[in-house]
Amino acid sequence: MDIKNEQPLEEAILEVAEKLFLEKGFALTSTTEIAKEVGCNQALVHYYFRTKDNLFNVIFEQKFKTFFQGVFEMKTMGNLSFQDKLRHIIETHFDLLRKNPKMPALILNELSRRPDQLEELRAKLHTLPEQLFAELEKDLKVEIEQGNIRDISLMDILVSMLSLNIALFIIMPVAEKMLQINEIQKEFMITHRRSENVEFILKSLRP
Repeated sequence: MDIKNEQPLEEAILEVAEKLFLEKGFALTSTTEIAKEVGCNQALVHYYFRTKDNLFNVIFEQKFKTFFQGVFEMKTMGNLSFQDKLRHIIETHFDLLRKNPKMPALILNELSRRPDQLEELRAKLHTLPEQLFAELEKDLKVEIEQGNIRDISLMDILVSMLSLNIALFIIMPVAEKMLQINEIQKEFMITHRRSENVEFILKSLRP
């Protein structure tokens, strides 16, 4: 990789590190390997990020921010109904996973390895999740009061979304090998599950 003509060194390190963390996991990825693929020496990786943990944390935080801001950005939803906002959120989350199918496994592995990571992340993100959820909570309360949606918490809805969307990308590598799914079948399955997950959740909200 020729970093001189492509991008700033710090960005190049982050890009290569993310790729290797996703392919091999945290434990099996070394800063030496990252430096080699970037095309710099290991000292420069340590200069920018000090440790492999710090490097991983930067990537981890960026992904969570992308998730929250991409999925729950109210400005992109304008005056949509609550159901249409929810449809947008489920589909956007699914599409983020589709672009980063190995990310759920990496995050789950790292949270198991370092359960304190969530608290550190929460402190750094400050009130971002709460701000993004506030409007949805308000809309949901109105829908329940009007009898359009059964009495349910926003957290229950989000847990359903996470469970359904993430499950597909966790099991897909196994399904591909066990069922010998080709690329056309795989894409059909993914597209089908995207719409099915939305409809399943929306139907579950009916009073």
